[in-house]
Amino acid sequence: MRRRVVLALLGASLLPATLQAKDEGCDLTNVPRVVAVGDVHGAYREFLAVLRLAGIIDPKDRWSGGKTHLVQTGDILDRGTETRPVMELLMRLEGEARKAGGRVHALLGNHEVANVLGDLRYVSREEYKAFETPRSRETWDAFYRSRSDAAQERAKEAKQEFDEAAFRKKFEEEAPLGFVERIQAFSEKGRYGKWLREHRGMVKIDGIAFLHGGLTPEVAALGCEAINATARREITDDIAKTRLTPLATLAAGANGPFWYRGLAREDETAFLPTLERVLQGIGAHAVVIGHTVTGDGRIKPRFGGRVVMIDVGMNPLYGRNLAALEVGPDGRMSALYEGRREETLRPR
Repeated sequence: MRRRVVLALLGASLLPATLQAKDEGCDLTNVPRVVAVGDVHGAYREFLAVLRLAGIIDPKDRWSGGKTHLVQTGDILDRGTETRPVMELLMRLEGEARKAGGRVHALLGNHEVANVLGDLRYVSREEYKAFETPRSRETWDAFYRSRSDAAQERAKEAKQEFDEAAFRKKFEEEAPLGFVERIQAFSEKGRYGKWLREHRGMVKIDGIAFLHGGLTPEVAALGCEAINATARREITDDIAKTRLTPLATLAAGANGPFWYRGLAREDETAFLPTLERVLQGIGAHAVVIGHTVTGDGRIKPRFGGRVVMIDVGMNPLYGRNLAALEVGPDGRMSALYEGRREETLRPR
């Protein structure tokens, strides 16, 4: 039901629109320092703690990373209760970093794509509450009446009985107060929807590819620019088509860069030839991914450091594990934890 409610609410607000990407290309070079952070899932306080331990922000939460490039590999949304302040923080840091000569690359994850498409399965009720306004009850009542009237009319045409009490109960479960406002905020013209649609799914910095889920050889062969352009088109100009057949798209398909888990799960020995094809196709010597929780709260290199998993489970639901990956000018990688630094394998 929630999917129908979302589509009914958005309606014409998600008509095709072409957005200009506010980026500087996909392949960046000569970056003095990179800090990469994995899935946040609404863990605002934990995210602040990670940024502080990596020297990205100061005690007042202002950018202090200088010319560092911060890469957040997606999934700032869902599961947690404070995704709105996480987005606001990243939006502000984008400007502050640029003024200092650094950059913030807030990449898309599968949860960002899902929300843009209207898939709200993982949104917590507390998250809706963050979007409530003094007029939320009035807004909700009007929306409910329109949907109830439509459902009643459909039942009448089908010569079926309409149980309004049952309909309202389920509607309240699926669409609490703040629901309408959140949907509007993630629409094409909404504050967060517009911001997300401007972002990339992948960036390559000095030969290291950063993205959310992973790459198959077939997707890697498209190249970084084409991957980003295709995913952006599917959640903007072609969004109606994407909603009809999501699994057939790059943005929402199981083997697309936002959902694929092969680099994190396949046997390293057996999968090595496939990984070589991925790296060759994308023109990189290593890939850094989020999406799949490492399980032990630590950053996990695989394939001799050519794949690095950085989703350590920041959200308290996964253990409140705090960590960031640092890449120095020589390409050497280090895992940053509270009070300590550990060198990882340098990609061969």
